[in-house]
Amino acid sequence: MNREQEYRKFVNRKNLQSFTVRVKETDIAVQADRNLSDVARESILTFRGHIETFIIHHPDFATSLVPWNPDTPAPLIIHEMIRSGNMAGVGPMAAVAGAVAEFVGKDLLAYSREVVVENGGDIFMKLDSPATVGIYAGKSPLSMKLGIRLIPDDRPLSVCTSSGTIGHSLSYGKADAVCIVSHSCALADAAATAIGNLIQSGSDIKHAVQAAKNMDGILGAVAIIDDIIGLWGDLDIIPLTEKNSRGKKG
Repeated sequence: MNREQEYRKFVNRKNLQSFTVRVKETDIAVQADRNLSDVARESILTFRGHIETFIIHHPDFATSLVPWNPDTPAPLIIHEMIRSGNMAGVGPMAAVAGAVAEFVGKDLLAYSREVVVENGGDIFMKLDSPATVGIYAGKSPLSMKLGIRLIPDDRPLSVCTSSGTIGHSLSYGKADAVCIVSHSCALADAAATAIGNLIQSGSDIKHAVQAAKNMDGILGAVAIIDDIIGLWGDLDIIPLTEKNSRGKKG
């Protein structure tokens, strides 16, 4: 496990089986009632196929940094990426990792009561009990020191993270981490990118968090740069310990 994926251990559930599935560039970590690798692989292939085929016919979809025409005929995952990008004011591919996590996760829910799907730091979850998601923020002294405690209800929850200092995702900002909580994983992914783009220094944190507050569909936001953190929403931020990581708390 590389350094950028250390957060994975902070959403481990001791009552669920953990497995990973890789298809081309897609590398997801899954937790479910049982090993559903074959189901997850077929799901990834299906949704990657929808996205790849759409890009063949609409090459600009893969490179657009601005909202896309929502009336374009397309598969459901493409429409969700477009909708999410438009709500956040960014291009549709800003939502791709979150969308894949969400659509694969929903497929797995047909076979498992509880599901966690993590795709490049974007997490879709449907759980019966509270969960803590660790915040990985690169070289920030706050990295992996804090977690977001989530209380589930009858709808899935998602936490997506964008960074201007780690990873390969495009960001015009310099935040070490922007975490967005939403019921929609695609929207959380797009919003994390949009909010991250606003942060060049610690003085931008307050404005960026306010921007998250003004977005429809966002439940909460965390923004970190160096040792500065900004928060908005009904979030329970807790210190992380090895006890959290082993799933023994809550």
